[in-house]
Parts: sequence; C-alpha cells; structure tokens
Amino acid sequence: MALSNLRSAAIQMGDPGRELRRIRELLRLKYRDVEAASQEIARNRGNHEFSVGLSRLADIENKGTLPSVYRLYSLCVIYGLSFQTVLGWYGVNLDEQSVDSARLSLRETRAIYFPPPSLPVGSLPLDTDIPIDLTQTFYLSPYVRSWGSLPLSILASLDLQRHNYAFIGTDDWFMYPLLPPGSFVQIDQNRRRLGQESSLSEHERPIHFVEHRGGFRAAWCTVRSGLLIVQPHPASRLGLETYRYPGEADILGQVIAVAKRLDLGRRRRVRS
Repeated sequence: MALSNLRSAAIQMGDPGRELRRIRELLRLKYRDVEAASQEIARNRGNHEFSVGLSRLADIENKGTLPSVYRLYSLCVIYGLSFQTVLGWYGVNLDEQSVDSARLSLRETRAIYFPPPSLPVGSLPLDTDIPIDLTQTFYLSPYVRSWGSLPLSILASLDLQRHNYAFIGTDDWFMYPLLPPGSFVQIDQNRRRLGQESSLSEHERPIHFVEHRGGFRAAWCTVRSGLLIVQPHPASRLGLETYRYPGEADILGQVIAVAKRLDLGRRRRVRS
C-alpha cells in the first residue's frame, strides 16, 4: 500500500495508539525495527529521548500511554507521518493555536502567533452560495457562528510573511482612543525605522509595536540619546516610558491596521 494511502487511512482519529500500530503493521515493521530506527535518530540528534524502547512502544500501542514529544517525533519520522497530523490524533490541533490565543482576554498587550497559511490564497471554506469579496466591507458574525475557522481562512489570504498581528490587552489604555483595549492590530515588520514625525497629527503619526523588558507596547516612539521614548496618547492620562535602545526594547514593526471596539468610552470614564 502506498504511504499516501497509509496517511489517509489514519486521518480519522480513533485510538491514537491503535492507529500507530496499524500503520506499523502495514509497513511490516517489527518492534525491534522501530526500536533500532529510533535509536539511530537518537544518535543523529544526540539525545537519547528520541529512542523508543520495545516496552514503551508496546505501552503506546496497547495501553494508551502518551508518548513524549521526542518519541512521537521519532515514530512520525519512521512511519512517514505528519507530526502535526499525529498531534491531532491526541487532541492537539495546531491550527487552533492562534484562535485559542486570540480568545484569551489577558490584561497585558501581547503578540499573537499565526502559522503560515495552509490554504491557497483567496480560498475560503464556506458552505454558502454568498460570495465574499475581501476588498469590501461585510458582516462577519453569521460566518463565524457557522465556521469557527473562517477568521484564520481570511488571514490566509493576507501576507503573513510580512505582517504580524497582536491583541491590545483589555487593561492597556496606553493609546486610547486610537487603539482601545481589546483591539486587534496588524503590524508591518518591515517598517521598524523611526523618523522625525513628531510634528505630524495624531492620525498621521506612525504607531510602532515595541517589545520591552516587561512585555509589549503599541505607541508613538522616538529615540534620543540612546533612549527609546514610548509616548502614550494624551487622552490616556498615562506617563512616558523610556528604555535603553538598543538593549531594553526592540521595535517589532509599525501598526498599519486595527480592528477595535467602539463602546469603551463610558467604561474608561468609570475606570478613571
């Protein structure tokens, strides 16, 4: 049987150990074959954790023992399986990593990791006859309720090699009202250099995304005498922050787009 057919046969998740045993048997590999192959991987890697012993393999297949990340990697290499796919058998879906991260309402501003797009540009897994034009404004909620993966599918049509994304923490009022708490921002990582734009209006002045010793900050930035001056919006009523630059802070890029809440004004007044 071709390896592609082996992979297809194991797509439906049942008992992960049983799936691994089925593929091993289809490949006509004995326990000692797998052990010897894993020992070779361990030698090449210089880490004995990659080795899968006979008793450990039997436990993984027959007793539901959870393999370590090293042993699981070795089994995927030996069987010609996708590591990401096998993680899915164990209930770890890497495609959901950024979704789970975006759902967390943490107090501090943080970066969000998005994996490289796995879908062709422009493709959207929608069970609908309604065409979507990403150049036009459209109401997203009905699609989100039907397809939890749609937001990532939309991002798959963007340039994820050039752009990063971040979530402005629910307790981060530093650039309010331009970037209210809970905003979702797009960052161009190729725009890191600071110019002399302090004379521009607040809507024209670039906002940069900074990683500093205590976390992240989206703000107006200038460099003076070896210090990075991180300036808040005046309406935030917060003070300047300064960091040795370089050394204590790094500019990750310029904020070029934002999806933000519009109902925080009253909440801000209550908080203050």
